[in-house]
Amino acid sequence: MIGRAFLAAGLALGLVPAPALARPAAAASVVEECDPEVGVVKLPDQEPWAQRRLDVKTAWRLSTGAGVRVAIVDSGLDAEHPQLRGFSAFVDITGTGYTDCVGHGTAVTGIIAARVYPGVTFHGVAPQATVIELKQSNQPEGHVANLATAIDTAVRLKADVINISIKAADNPTLKAAVRNALASDAVIVAAAGNITQKNKDAPAYPGSYEGVLAVGSATPDGRRADSSSTATPVGVLGPGVGITAPWPRGAYKLDLEGSSFAAAYVSGTAALVRARFPHLDQEQVRRRIIATADGSVGQGTGAGMVNPVLAVSAVLPFEPAGRPVVAAPPPAPIPADVFAKLPQEDAVTRDLALAVFAGALILAAVIGGLGLVLPLGRSRGWRVDPPA
Repeated sequence: MIGRAFLAAGLALGLVPAPALARPAAAASVVEECDPEVGVVKLPDQEPWAQRRLDVKTAWRLSTGAGVRVAIVDSGLDAEHPQLRGFSAFVDITGTGYTDCVGHGTAVTGIIAARVYPGVTFHGVAPQATVIELKQSNQPEGHVANLATAIDTAVRLKADVINISIKAADNPTLKAAVRNALASDAVIVAAAGNITQKNKDAPAYPGSYEGVLAVGSATPDGRRADSSSTATPVGVLGPGVGITAPWPRGAYKLDLEGSSFAAAYVSGTAALVRARFPHLDQEQVRRRIIATADGSVGQGTGAGMVNPVLAVSAVLPFEPAGRPVVAAPPPAPIPADVFAKLPQEDAVTRDLALAVFAGALILAAVIGGLGLVLPLGRSRGWRVDPPA
């Protein structure tokens, strides 16, 4: 008991890495029964459409998310997946162990921050971000009390971005946790929710709370997916149909769908922005992501598809000045007193000088002509010869 309390204190300070955490003994039986769906081991040679559409590698020229702490509130993580190793901390709020028995948390985490792996076409949006995994449920459905606790824990661990790919009902405790996180300068990205036969279109929380960046699901052509909620006030869209992502047991899933995965793409973008513009607060980061989206295409689409390249490179006039600048500032003008000023031209003096010079030339010509004519006339006695 004392040992677990020590580990919890270490996590609260962000000092205990995931590999150092012991699995709770009481959860061993639960973990043994864990049986997520089977994924595929080999990926297609072609890069997933979401990565091609968002052109994430171009954004990496300016930011890879290094130094940004992203908290992922979900169903756990396959920490042994080759692209998901080495993350900073893992907090199990459920007491059921650290294994992802659903696959959802592993997929969301991979989309946000999966490391580049040789020969693998898939990668995360912000592969250099620091990940804090917060397991709030061992089932596909979320748990509101655990969700609020996970958000509070993310704040204590100083998360810069909090991804919540979960749909919950409005709840005072959840709302208070969200307000506290926003006041602590954390960007909160949440799924807008999915429309299914069982789930009708209703506002999703925390996505519907003010200050939260709610994300809808988009198809490859940029349209809102039919399954994406229109009741939640969507800020932007993210890829959410036919999604490829890491999966438990070192595998991958190729056909995922939902606003959960769309939110992950936007959280990754938020990590890129926070690394690129550390002087921006959470509200300014949210506004930048919305302002640089590809454009609205109907109800439930917000500002349109998220655009990581513009999010880290665009110059926005409403933002405060700060480092780093996207483009080098124009050179300062040369001071006027560096060079000696030329005296002002005197037009009267100039014209008078030209007139004197011209008169002197004429006088010299007259004198030269007289010098030739006078001796000749004097030698002839000033006589004029008659015409022949």
